[in-house]
Amino acid sequence: MSRPFRFGVNLTVPAPAEEWRDKCRRAEELGYDVLLVPDHLGMVAPFPALVAAAQATERPRLGTFVLNAGFWNPALLAREVATTDALTGGRLELGIGAGYVRAEHDAAGLPFGSPGERVDRVRHTVRELKRLLESADHQPRPARHRVPLLIGAGGPRMLELAAEHADIAAFTGARAVPGSTTGQLVPRTAEELDASVADYRARAADSAATELNLLIQMVLVTEDREAAVRPFAERVPHLTTAQMLELPTLLAGTVEEIAGQVRAQRERYGFSYLTVLEPYMEAFAPVVRALRGE
Repeated sequence: MSRPFRFGVNLTVPAPAEEWRDKCRRAEELGYDVLLVPDHLGMVAPFPALVAAAQATERPRLGTFVLNAGFWNPALLAREVATTDALTGGRLELGIGAGYVRAEHDAAGLPFGSPGERVDRVRHTVRELKRLLESADHQPRPARHRVPLLIGAGGPRMLELAAEHADIAAFTGARAVPGSTTGQLVPRTAEELDASVADYRARAADSAATELNLLIQMVLVTEDREAAVRPFAERVPHLTTAQMLELPTLLAGTVEEIAGQVRAQRERYGFSYLTVLEPYMEAFAPVVRALRGE
């Protein structure tokens, strides 16, 4: 039996206090289940933003999507996590990943490291967080004994880490351009995502117990799918229009067609938890309503 859908929105645009609260309330009104914030320089600081979101809303979960492990000392992060979970009434879902933007590390005066070193950093952080937060002696205490953990994964070692520790495995629908220092990404094809999900399932002792997430990069509600994606073709010159329309991270069509795409992706990959970016929050809302309860 398929998992019920959950839908999150990643709030990427900083805003003054009342405007921030207003858009959090709007996301709740639209039916989103999780309000999320990223961890990039130039965007909101994750934990105070989530506390403010909790004060403005009642129902949604609140999550980091995802923390860059390279920005955080594990002991200090444990303090932030425990405090935020307590102040949000146990609504926190902690998302963490390896980071991919070298320029941000340079600006912060922090080491970036090789891909292997970044994965090792995530593994160490996850283990330390579990040790600290599950200790009865740790202060402050979170609202719950265990804060749900989301791990953003793409490569084999991160997939292994997600299989070992994550309550939610978040699949990256894009990969970094080799040599880019600014985090330039290119989309993964449907076949590449097939391979990643298969790799994860082979590593997980009980993959059915883990929720699978995908970040949707673009939502285009339209009567003409091909015409809608054509202006974006220059961003992915190696793909034809037909191949673009097959990308799992691009949803295009009428509300009914997009709902069908979402159902098909749950059937094909197991993605029951979808996250959209803030610019598409309103456009995707009718799809959320159409799929509510499925």
